[in-house]
Amino acid sequence: MSLENIIYLGGLALTLVALCGLTYMGVAELRVRALRRNRLAGATAGGRPGGPMVEKSGGALGEQVLSTIRRLGQQSAVRDPAKVSQLRSRLMQAGFYSREAPVVFLGVKAMALLVATIAVIMTLPMMMGHKGGNVGALALAVGVSLLALYGPEFVLNSRKTKREREYSEGFPDLLDLLVASVEAGLSLDAAVSRVTEELERRYPSLTDHLRFLVLELRAGRARKDAWTAFADRLGIEDARALATMLRQAEEMGTSLGETLSVFSTDMRQKRMLRAEEKALGLSAKLTVPLILFIFPSLLGALMLPAIARIMQMMAK
Repeated sequence: MSLENIIYLGGLALTLVALCGLTYMGVAELRVRALRRNRLAGATAGGRPGGPMVEKSGGALGEQVLSTIRRLGQQSAVRDPAKVSQLRSRLMQAGFYSREAPVVFLGVKAMALLVATIAVIMTLPMMMGHKGGNVGALALAVGVSLLALYGPEFVLNSRKTKREREYSEGFPDLLDLLVASVEAGLSLDAAVSRVTEELERRYPSLTDHLRFLVLELRAGRARKDAWTAFADRLGIEDARALATMLRQAEEMGTSLGETLSVFSTDMRQKRMLRAEEKALGLSAKLTVPLILFIFPSLLGALMLPAIARIMQMMAK
């Protein structure tokens, strides 16, 4: 047996032993925690013998995994508490409103790094088994590492971008309905409640933030603070401009209906300008597909009949 085979078998054996040890420790820890939870549940139920002492394995396993993720997230949050508030704001903009969302997100990132580390360790024997190295194993290790490092952030950013697009599209409609409601005689708070009911089917994500705004106003929070928090949750410039305008209108005592009407007109003009900008940029975006795909197909469709007729005449 050659030295390379011995190194390969030794690395594979060590990797398998390490994985078995980690699996055994994890299963033992999960079992101990499940028994502890069952005992606490039985003691809480009053020590009745017919109490639920054994839970379903699937649910217990899911709870244990979630508990592990939370624990890892709490450790990450303790190490860098300054970024937790920023992360909470980003998660709320992406649609995650739970109080434990930052901890769970940090725990998911830590768990992904742990899984990627184990996967890279498992690919080491595959890379050591070849003289020049195994390119497939190396690509797999790099792919898993990149997925663990940038996967959660990519999912969060894509979800945030999608919701911000919905917020931008629905904000002019929100303003138009607010103007109509205020001019009909409703107060601003009642107008927001009415608009929330009207926009529920068309813009469900925007409606969730409007419900939070209504609840804050009903709880007695100051109007300018509630609208500022609403703009921070949305994360778009139009919402921040509306919050600033409402605060200035309240401080200066101007008419709210006229202010909203002017702001709504400005928003419609901005929406029209954005549509015209996209229409003007369409010709530049179509240049590359036109050159690469449409023009060769058109040239072939025009020239092939002539080429076929010339070939027939030359053959005769």
